[in-house]
Amino acid sequence: MSNSLKNLYNQDYISLLSSTLNQVEKSFIPEAFIRLVFDDLWSQRELKQRMHHIAYCLHESLNFSYSHVIFILEKVFFKMNSAYALENMIFQDYVQIYGLDSFAISMSALEKFTQGSSSEFAIRAFLISYEEQTLEIMRAWTQSPNEDVRRLASEGCRPRLPWAVALKRFKSDPTKVLEILELLKNDNSAYVKKSVANSLNDISKDHPQRVKELARRWLKEDEKKYSLLKHGCRTLLKAGDKETLGLFGFKSIQELHLKNFYYTSVVKKGEELFFNFELFSTKKCLGKLRIEFAIEFVRLRSRFSKKVFKIAEGDFLSSTKKVCKVYSFKKISTRQYYKGKHKLFIIVNGETLHEVGFELN
Repeated sequence: MSNSLKNLYNQDYISLLSSTLNQVEKSFIPEAFIRLVFDDLWSQRELKQRMHHIAYCLHESLNFSYSHVIFILEKVFFKMNSAYALENMIFQDYVQIYGLDSFAISMSALEKFTQGSSSEFAIRAFLISYEEQTLEIMRAWTQSPNEDVRRLASEGCRPRLPWAVALKRFKSDPTKVLEILELLKNDNSAYVKKSVANSLNDISKDHPQRVKELARRWLKEDEKKYSLLKHGCRTLLKAGDKETLGLFGFKSIQELHLKNFYYTSVVKKGEELFFNFELFSTKKCLGKLRIEFAIEFVRLRSRFSKKVFKIAEGDFLSSTKKVCKVYSFKKISTRQYYKGKHKLFIIVNGETLHEVGFELN
């Protein structure tokens, strides 16, 4: 998680949390809790460290049995403004840290806390410690009337969930995850569908053939799953996997050509790479195309990394299409740029139509 998010845990939120706790449990002393939270190390802690620290402060400030603390926290959680969805994940964090020995109470709490927030990180500790018991409950959650709970069934067992502990057993063998996705494949919620797609995309990185076989079967069952499956196969599509591209109707481009290519051959850091070109077909129409570009970035120690970006996608009825595109080399926190000779690739339906080098100064 981005370090800038750590400031979501600020004086305003902790004050709101403290006052709400005091409304529910009169013996709770807000001032003492606030002093405990904002200790000498507070400014040095990042987002997850702050989350864990607040959970610890709750544990120190609520001198009751685990079951009674959960009773208090559930009441507090539903009083807190749902606008604090991310901040309120301290409740799930408390369950993860202090509730592993109270499985039934903790599962019930995570089911409640995921509503208007998310228990996707906390539940992974239970999947690791109580795999079968947790999966049994998650399978039941796929039938919940609440879309947040159904989503948790999928999102919680994603093998490669970002910012979370990887589920090594499911990375090695995703069978049990796929069983849950089968139960959710016809879900009407866009929120749940996106989670199913993200889980499939995770699995495709370790088991591409299994995901391709599933995609073929699901599409045969119901063509309406096209969008869900295309999102779930996005890594395979970006990699130019021919079998996957064919599943979604992106065929060979033997009749397709590129002309009038122009680009800026020298780019300064902070400025933009500009390029344009025209696609034309010897047939009456271009047909169904997935148009992308890729940049092979210079990295440290003479290394390179390639990243693919989508330009356009559709069924083009004309025989030509003009494309203009800009890529910015302005400084961003998620990517470091290094000077040297980079490469630009124009890709259509997974095939490279053109490749040039350009200098970044």
